Amino acid sequence: MEFENVCMMFKQVKNLDRAFQQVRTFTITVVIVSGCINGLAIVKMQQAMQRAGDRVYILSSGKALEAFAADRKENLPVEARDHVKTFHEYFFTLDPDERVIQANTTRALYLADGSAKRVYDNLKESSYYAGIIAGNISQAVSIDSIQLDMKLYPFYFRCYATQKITRTTTIVTRSLVTEGYLRNVSRSDNNPHGFLIERWTILENKDLKVENR
Repeated sequence: MEFENVCMMFKQVKNLDRAFQQVRTFTITVVIVSGCINGLAIVKMQQAMQRAGDRVYILSSGKALEAFAADRKENLPVEARDHVKTFHEYFFTLDPDERVIQANTTRALYLADGSAKRVYDNLKESSYYAGIIAGNISQAVSIDSIQLDMKLYPFYFRCYATQKITRTTTIVTRSLVTEGYLRNVSRSDNNPHGFLIERWTILENKDLKVENR
């Protein structure tokens, strides 16, 4: 009788141990499955956020139009050319108004380093801007082409442009050739392309023709 009781006790212990192992196995399985589900949810959320980040909405005529943002590397040459173009348009587009001259040159100088500031200072010291105001002269620039070398950093460029200087009695057309280098900087409201022009030099600026008005 005692032997049977002992056997029964061992059998109960075995059953308890088996039940404990089953509960432990079930708990581990639940934890692993939960971890997998959570991991999958995080991955899906990151993918959704990345897709959302690639979408840009443009407001046009009161309507939000969806566009897609491309990798900066794909647009690098386009942005670099536009940066050079924008700088030259601001720097060389002048009217006989001190506020216009100051506003345009200030915008231009945000896009370049001290090499452009030195050119500006030299022009100012030689009374170039004062002469534009006194003579009621307007100056505009048209970009003909921009050559870029994207193989080496900082990126070299050469800009070919045409200046048109309108005076009271004449219109002067001048050729303009400049060169410099582009390095990456942080984007800002004043520098949306994220480039800075360095070692900027005017290689050529000579009269092509003079027309009487």
